[in-house]
Amino acid sequence: MSTALERDLDRLRQEKERGATHGEWGELFHLMPPVGWLNDPNGLCQYQGRYRAYFQYAPFDVNGGVKCWGYQTSTDLLQWHYEGCPLYPDQPADVSGVYSGSALVQPDGIHIFYTGNVKLEDRDGYDYIRTGREANTIHTVTTDGLHFGPKHVVMRNSDYPEDDTCHVRDPKVWQDDSGFWMVQGARRSDDVGEILLFHADDLDRWTLETRLTTPEPFGFMWECPDYFDLTDKAGETHHILSTSPQGLSGGAWDRRNIYQSGFFELSAPIQEDPSFSGFTLWDAGFDFYAPQTFAADDGRRILIGWMGMPDTPDITNLTIADGWQHCFTLPREISFEDGQVVQKPVRELAEHRTDEQSAEGSFVDMGTPAFDCEIENANQPFTATIAHELRLSWDGHVFRMAFEDPSMDSVGAGRTERFEELPELSGLRIVTDASSVEVFLKGVPYTFSTRFYPKQHSFIVDAAPEVKTTFWSLSF
Repeated sequence: MSTALERDLDRLRQEKERGATHGEWGELFHLMPPVGWLNDPNGLCQYQGRYRAYFQYAPFDVNGGVKCWGYQTSTDLLQWHYEGCPLYPDQPADVSGVYSGSALVQPDGIHIFYTGNVKLEDRDGYDYIRTGREANTIHTVTTDGLHFGPKHVVMRNSDYPEDDTCHVRDPKVWQDDSGFWMVQGARRSDDVGEILLFHADDLDRWTLETRLTTPEPFGFMWECPDYFDLTDKAGETHHILSTSPQGLSGGAWDRRNIYQSGFFELSAPIQEDPSFSGFTLWDAGFDFYAPQTFAADDGRRILIGWMGMPDTPDITNLTIADGWQHCFTLPREISFEDGQVVQKPVRELAEHRTDEQSAEGSFVDMGTPAFDCEIENANQPFTATIAHELRLSWDGHVFRMAFEDPSMDSVGAGRTERFEELPELSGLRIVTDASSVEVFLKGVPYTFSTRFYPKQHSFIVDAAPEVKTTFWSLSF
């Protein structure tokens, strides 16, 4: 079902995309927008054998703007095909933006739930936090991924707790034997972040079941919640609540990004009033936010994040000059192994390895823009340098990701340093694309992701003889 506004926006979007190119830093195997701005992953699923990824998309302004949903498909999670822009802010209930949400595959198609944003800026005493917007939960269905039926508002501000602000958003929906469940992130009036848990029998009539937060306040807003189970090799089930809390400060958070994304392991299913474990970051690098997971048909739990970060005037992306900004992370398989959540690049990536090289101790490669590298016996101190300016180092106690030049037009475009103190480091895997680096540490639950903008492609390892490097070019 289309409206005149949708048709006009679609025409203008196509004009903007026509002839667009990504320049020298266009990614080979990371999902990126055709033009303009990309942020949160939305509606991730596998349907009729194809992987489907929707994304927050502002095609008209490289620095953000009118938020639509873009749409891409893939058969292997690595090579993505842009299909179009199926959801526009064309109704009174979403006029200020089609915000984040999720997909639920059913026999009759893909059911999408998202936040319809309405900014009430014309009201006297406009208050962005407590009174100045509508957060409408909207339900719509597609049978082909691209063309959607009518939009139905299933919840409005009046359906959320009275002591929540108007910041309630990002519905994630799933199904079990007891019906349908939804989590949404919320900001209470006392500036405490929380999760709202809803239940439904028919996808259109939702009832608030409970509210969840930590015993002590942990940020003022919990964005992009997700809930799922992981089963370990012993058959034990682990209940994982993922969220992106805003407003963490003090202590370890002072050296982090402005906003974080991570997870709690719950002591019981989310419906049973569980207690929370400590908060573990999904990624300790510069560019990672708003992750979402989905279950693939083969049983894998796949996580994809936004390789970006909001509200960061101290860093930039040099692709702005080419008319586009941001991308998704490499899709990651997540599992529970050796008492912890583990992330690995999707196994399909190994099929693109070519030109294997290996060395013990030092290693040098020049001129390879996209590569996959494994470093083993890495508990010895070492340094791996990418593009002459990005240093990954381990001194026996601290792992660092550091750019040597902090200027805004450098390889790191304003990025400086991120680090973690570790008890040990058995190895790591480094995956690079034209303008991204993702580091997967082995034996510890950490990854480090960043965008970067190399002038020259190089990879140099300086290490003890016991350290082994295996290096592959990636071909697409």
